[in-house]
Amino acid sequence: MIETRDLTKMYGELYALNRLNLKLQRGDVYGFIGPNGAGKTTTMRILATLLNPTWGEASVCGYSIYNNAKEIRRMTGYMPDFFGVYDDMKVIEYLEFFAAAYRINGPARRKKCDEVLELVDLGYKRDALVTSLSRGMTQRLGLARVLLHDPQVLLLDEPASGLDPRARIEMRSLLKELRKMGKTILVSSHILPELADICNKIGIIERGQLLFDGDVQTAIDQVRQRTVYLIAVADGKNTQAKESIESHPDILMVEERPEEGFLRVTLNDRVTDASFLVDLLLRQRFRLKMFKEEEIDLEDVFLGITKGITN
Repeated sequence: MIETRDLTKMYGELYALNRLNLKLQRGDVYGFIGPNGAGKTTTMRILATLLNPTWGEASVCGYSIYNNAKEIRRMTGYMPDFFGVYDDMKVIEYLEFFAAAYRINGPARRKKCDEVLELVDLGYKRDALVTSLSRGMTQRLGLARVLLHDPQVLLLDEPASGLDPRARIEMRSLLKELRKMGKTILVSSHILPELADICNKIGIIERGQLLFDGDVQTAIDQVRQRTVYLIAVADGKNTQAKESIESHPDILMVEERPEEGFLRVTLNDRVTDASFLVDLLLRQRFRLKMFKEEEIDLEDVFLGITKGITN
């Protein structure tokens, strides 16, 4: 559905994109991750045929960005991170205006507007002025607008930007619903745990270069060097437990975290089974309060792969 080959964009001597290679299949939800200035918005604007690359190739739904801009725009819905709305219109008027621009006419226009309003849960606001909407509602209205022509591909640039926690939850639920509808979605966001929840693939980009392209678990495995367990025992005996296990040949290091109330136990390379720790502690009559593998989330992956450098 989306493919780029050595896609490059330069501004003078600066590489906004440097030989970007992406491939999204139908139904993929691809999380595009990177610091400000990494090239995410540039990529989306090129795919939406709003910006020409310096060189390289890109296609959407099989159409080249160079020769088939009209076809791509019919198949694509692009939602920028900041977009203007007509404040003096009612919500339904706003959508009907854009539906008319997509040449959706007659009874089909009102029907389609009502459908997308229900999809984004704004049906009860159909007669409200756009200026009266909250930030989260405005974001959902913007998404409703790009869904009017039923695009196969959605390019969503920071759709949860500036939203409060409840509005982010609502946006995440909406993206999950779009995923169930079979849409192919390229979505960028700085709220990384939420991307892990909705995306089957992620790409990490920095200074215009794609550093990682794959599924979330593969990214976690790439960052995780050794297996780490968090352990706590009853009766405040973490120090004694530390002394009992730290000499075991399969343990690299034991750190006591008194302010957090647990031990952080790092196993040696190629050691992943920590059941020996349970046996050891129970034999020495320690009572376990907590025993779990330390989780690595998408924020850890991002920090582990990127260097914090922006263009």
